[in-house]
Amino acid sequence: MKELTVEVDAAEIGLDSERLKRVDACLADYVADGRLPGWLLTVRRHGHLAHVARCGSRDLEAGLPVTDDTVWRIYSMTKPITSVAAMMLYEEGRFALSDPVSAFIPSFGDIRVYDGGSDLKQVTVPAVEPVRIWHLLTHTAGLTYGFHRVHPVDALYRAAGFEWGTPRGADLARSCDLWAGLPLLFQPGTEWNYSVATDVLGRVVEVASGQRLDEFFADRIFRPLGMTGTAFWADPAAQPRLAALYTPGPDGKAARLDALGRGALREPLMLGGGGGLVSTAGDYDRFTQMLLHRPGSPAGELDGIRLLSPRTVAYMARNHLPGGVDLETFGRPLFAEAPFRGVGFGLGFAVLIDPVPGKVLGSAGELSWGGAASTAFWIDREADLTVSFFTQLLPSSAHPIRQQLRQLVYQALTD
Repeated sequence: MKELTVEVDAAEIGLDSERLKRVDACLADYVADGRLPGWLLTVRRHGHLAHVARCGSRDLEAGLPVTDDTVWRIYSMTKPITSVAAMMLYEEGRFALSDPVSAFIPSFGDIRVYDGGSDLKQVTVPAVEPVRIWHLLTHTAGLTYGFHRVHPVDALYRAAGFEWGTPRGADLARSCDLWAGLPLLFQPGTEWNYSVATDVLGRVVEVASGQRLDEFFADRIFRPLGMTGTAFWADPAAQPRLAALYTPGPDGKAARLDALGRGALREPLMLGGGGGLVSTAGDYDRFTQMLLHRPGSPAGELDGIRLLSPRTVAYMARNHLPGGVDLETFGRPLFAEAPFRGVGFGLGFAVLIDPVPGKVLGSAGELSWGGAASTAFWIDREADLTVSFFTQLLPSSAHPIRQQLRQLVYQALTD
């Protein structure tokens, strides 16, 4: 087992070790009262792993503890990896961000947009402009998720077999064709809605590169970065380390969710660039380090291996929502709430515009996202800080863990 080892005295890099204990104590309470099965946290600053904490079980029923090599379903923390893959191809001139998606997926050439009615009978109109690659990277394409359950088009996705899975026998190419046959929620580029857009982007990566998505990830990202525990499923060698998946039970305590969790035990037909990966804390720590720019180590590179230009990473890290607005202003009602106030969206992850409107500590320019099973990460370029958190409780909205993590990690900074 590859251990996560603290590399420096926290005080030497502007962290108070006693205050860091507050983070651990808060999170430990979630395990003590049964709300979480277990968790693992890493805090890295100035290039050094400064704090590692772990608590509880990766499998409550089997009595197996969280270990440094525990394998976690990272769900939507797959999206930044797919976005990096796409931007690597962008740097090779394989496409322009303004290119229509139909140049790679022809079924997107005749898109209709919802204009009224119900999920049983819709009124649709033609799209006034094509869905473009930048729309996929920013979730402004007009696509959606079936599990949102707030719009008639969400119901159409569920009826087509897309909620927490895909229709039987549908691979990524077929799924994209099915999504293209459903109406968009809105005209491309006019609103923000969290969606299967990154899965569609994964198909663009396949077509533009001539490789399957899993092959591209392995050849161009995972092996170069040493992310040996990251894949689209937990193979037989990794399965003993795979954490069980849980959801809040009627009593508020974590209840096992094998019906969904066991999907990670099988090699998938559908390679979901929007949420299909499993990974380890050590692997994802390396990915976030590659994206962080610090003196002497420009963004886009790790240990002498460069995936992206620093300028490309900086461009991805800008707020790409039209007019520089935040998600509360530009997003669908589902996202017009406190965690999205003052938060914009770049090419593949959220970008903190201003921490004041959301009433949570942070730094302008911070990059972040999380996964459906309550995993989370952020990259603070101003503070030269990365934080990653892993657990397996679905949905991520069950507890305010992400906000608490920020307030508790930032109160431990001493400079």
